[in-house]
Amino acid sequence: MHITIRQVSSFTAKDTIILLLGDNEKVPSGILKSNDEKAFLESELKAGRKSVFINQYKRQLYFFKPDYKLEEYKLLESCRKGGDTILSSVNRYKNKKVIILDQSGVKNLAISFAEGMALGNYQFLRYFTKDKKKNLNSLQEIGIKSSFVKSADASQLEHTISAVFRARDLVNEPQSWLNATRLASEFVKLGKEARFKVEVMRKSRIKALKMGGLLAVNMGSKQPPTFTVMTYKPRNAKNKKPIVLVGKGVVYDTGGLSLKPTGNSMDYMKSDMAGAAVVGATMYAIAKMKLPVYVIALVPATDNRPAEDAYTPGDVIEMMSGNTVEVLNTDAEGRMILADALHFAKKYKPELVMDFATLTGAAAAAVGPFGIVCMGTAEEKTKDKLKESGTKVYERLAEFPFWDEYDELIKSDIADMKNIGGPIAGAITAGKFLQRFTDYPWMHFDIAGPSFLHQPMNYRGKNASGTGVRFLVDYLRNLE
Repeated sequence: MHITIRQVSSFTAKDTIILLLGDNEKVPSGILKSNDEKAFLESELKAGRKSVFINQYKRQLYFFKPDYKLEEYKLLESCRKGGDTILSSVNRYKNKKVIILDQSGVKNLAISFAEGMALGNYQFLRYFTKDKKKNLNSLQEIGIKSSFVKSADASQLEHTISAVFRARDLVNEPQSWLNATRLASEFVKLGKEARFKVEVMRKSRIKALKMGGLLAVNMGSKQPPTFTVMTYKPRNAKNKKPIVLVGKGVVYDTGGLSLKPTGNSMDYMKSDMAGAAVVGATMYAIAKMKLPVYVIALVPATDNRPAEDAYTPGDVIEMMSGNTVEVLNTDAEGRMILADALHFAKKYKPELVMDFATLTGAAAAAVGPFGIVCMGTAEEKTKDKLKESGTKVYERLAEFPFWDEYDELIKSDIADMKNIGGPIAGAITAGKFLQRFTDYPWMHFDIAGPSFLHQPMNYRGKNASGTGVRFLVDYLRNLE
């Protein structure tokens, strides 16, 4: 699905208007048609209502006044949520187009309001056979009239929303359609549309590269693995050395022989490739925006099953790096395939590597759906910039300690390391495992908590949220 977002300089008497009120609550002349409407609005605002609706029958009017006492990032988030709240009424009245009229006098409020409304408008209806048109949201276009919003701002927001939608679509797809081969094909399609290069390595090439982690996880499946390399390198790139993104592409995770239970666990494991969706969608966004940044994305992909000649607890696997791993839990498969990708990234001599993965239940338990667990070896100024972007778009980062002592927990008696660290600090020991395959500035983002939502959560919706795309795009947009 797609939603158009554009900057406008005017509106008609028939356009549905959403007025972002400033602290002075001033309404431009011609909006309200009677003294009764004016009195009603004043009464509602005086009663503390943040959102007020007036139906003029030929059009609908919405008034939204945020709490200007909030910190900036909380103020922007309140506008996103406000946009999502008003969206339900917009669709109920079958409005195809709305105009956001910005009277706030505050930068970024109108863009944030449009962002929340657009993100909330997402639907995944592909597999419905009845009433699909009836259930389709009506909203197709958002116009923004604001002194702070230029045409380029609206265009970049539209590209970001489109990227989030594509990430959500991929994560929402069932494994019966989205196997590793199809996932790679979808990245090829994104590359053709946004004009970035995509190379897909098949099983024979993966074997030649000796990607032992990816091959081991794939041993239980009849479906072959893939390793996708996406490259966006504009001539005006600011960075000579690439920023490398790595996304976990486990298209379905049964846990392998360390089988997951079904209820509230295996049931949702089609979403275990959310990290892959994040990096692929981000490549799409930055290429459509024509950002001056050199970025490469790597996606190792497979499913994890207990069939065929599945790898087993007790196995020792030789990784692409030459290191050996004692497998003590086949459900700790994400780190096995990411490790090969992180080692592969060394060939690029990268400026920074960032991996995104639904890696551990420990991360989800720690922060829930409210943030992203992160850790790594990047410089503090890089971490600060990443946290700044995360806070700005409300995909907040929770940095975990990364002390050397955690390394002791993944020592093996018979190999270079083991693939689990025991009952404590599970998210951190997973990160420590990955660190052993890096020799460059690196950050790890565990999105297990916010990537797939079991209950509706404002503009993030239900099921796939696309968390990670907006934060990553904002960081790359503001790269110095």
